[in-house]
Amino acid sequence: MLIALTGMITGLSLIIAIGAQNAFILRLGLKREHVLLAVLFCSLADALLIFAGIAGLGRVIEQAPILLEILRYAGAAYLAWFGFSAIKRAIKPEVLTAGQAATSSVWKTIGSLAAITFLNPHVYLDTVILLGSIGNQFAPSQWVFGFGAAAGSFAWFFGLGFGARLLSKYVQKPMFWRVLDSFIAIVMFTIAMYLLFGL
Repeated sequence: MLIALTGMITGLSLIIAIGAQNAFILRLGLKREHVLLAVLFCSLADALLIFAGIAGLGRVIEQAPILLEILRYAGAAYLAWFGFSAIKRAIKPEVLTAGQAATSSVWKTIGSLAAITFLNPHVYLDTVILLGSIGNQFAPSQWVFGFGAAAGSFAWFFGLGFGARLLSKYVQKPMFWRVLDSFIAIVMFTIAMYLLFGL
């Protein structure tokens, strides 16, 4: 139990920081758009990467740093594009009304989440390499640590996605979306610059 709790706390400490994935989930939660699918995707992706790291994928990635370089540039390009899209939405914000249907397709949402998740080399550094190597320090109970870290991801993403509804009274105000999308743009550009220049 203590090992699982350690895994959960360690995993949460890495994913709670506001990043591209969290900002995207927050926006979906506020729009009530494909929330369950999105939080399941992010949670399962984290769990897959954590278990892959414990199984030894981290050592393989460390042997092929060119993979992280390719992901670095592709991820920065995607985040920059997403940042510009957020700026466009901030300039011309849309409001939500009660019962409004989703505006993005399921596949577009999953595609965006997949890009934000798997094109970010820090995802691999945090889950596969860092959590994988920490988990293996608890051998022979490394999988218990992994389950704890994965449970932390599930708790965080479900809380973020569905907890965003607490802000629902603001979603009918254009200024709310202008501020939120401006914030998302800043997050995306900051992470893109960090990936490119390590600032």
